[in-house]
Amino acid sequence: MELLFVTVIGASIAAIIRYLLPARGMYGSALLPAIGAAVTATVWVALVFVGLTFDGSWIWVASLLAGIGAALAAALLLPRHREAADARAFEALSRS
Repeated sequence: MELLFVTVIGASIAAIIRYLLPARGMYGSALLPAIGAAVTATVWVALVFVGLTFDGSWIWVASLLAGIGAALAAALLLPRHREAADARAFEALSRS
């Protein structure tokens, strides 16, 4: 049950990040929540597998910080990559 809670919290925080940063029109509205949820859940399961218990605070902190970090990295890197790819595609299409 805690896995569900932490996944929903990770997705919710990533959704908030989407609306706090500029250039949110360069990627889909569900991308950051999906990344946040997936990374949070994956880190949670890995930490449980390593031996941390679900009622400890460090598993919550580590899982949520990993999900937030991944969503933040995607929100900052994707617009730059998309603009560069669009410029390359425009150049290629304008030549032919």
